Amino acid sequence: MELIVLDHPLVTHKLTHLRDRETDSPTFRALVEELVTLLAYEATREVRVEPSTVQTPVAPYHGVQISKPRPLVVPILRAGLGMLEGMTRLMPNAEVGFVGMVRDEETLEPFTYAERLPKDLSGRQCYVLDPMLATGGSLGGCVNFLVDRGADHITCICLLAAPEGIEKFRRLVEDLKVPCTLVLAAVDEKLNENGYIVPGLGDAGDRLYGLAE
Repeated sequence: MELIVLDHPLVTHKLTHLRDRETDSPTFRALVEELVTLLAYEATREVRVEPSTVQTPVAPYHGVQISKPRPLVVPILRAGLGMLEGMTRLMPNAEVGFVGMVRDEETLEPFTYAERLPKDLSGRQCYVLDPMLATGGSLGGCVNFLVDRGADHITCICLLAAPEGIEKFRRLVEDLKVPCTLVLAAVDEKLNENGYIVPGLGDAGDRLYGLAE
């Protein structure tokens, strides 16, 4: 697994405002979209392209375009949905699938309650969106789900991660034999006894949408 943690003052600035408990939901959503666009710029560095020739007003130009099959963006519901706009703004021709996963608050283990994905992902690059990498179970479970359907290159984009979550995720994906990259805005201190990231930013889903889980 390749780990990329962005070191950029704009990312840190926006993340600081995102953490503030006084930040309201509309501002929180806007900040998430802006952060994801910055993260996506780095996360798509290995996106597959193929040659493409266009005619400029002066002469032909031999450039590239995104290859087919198109990349698949997969937000993990519900909080990952708040990251979708920032990702598709940068890569509007990507396809979008959905996976609904929740964490059992007693066992801290994830389970899938919904999915809308192609049955065959052979040859597809997938970009998984989940704001928080806490225990690592949900993200790892989603990656396994995609690999089982044939995905051969997976990049996960998260705003925050705990060290414990990174290590568990690394263990979950190390035997998959599929290239996996984890792109983060920051790595926080630890998980608390309830499995929440410290200092973190609270429950991302509640802060995005203002509803209790």
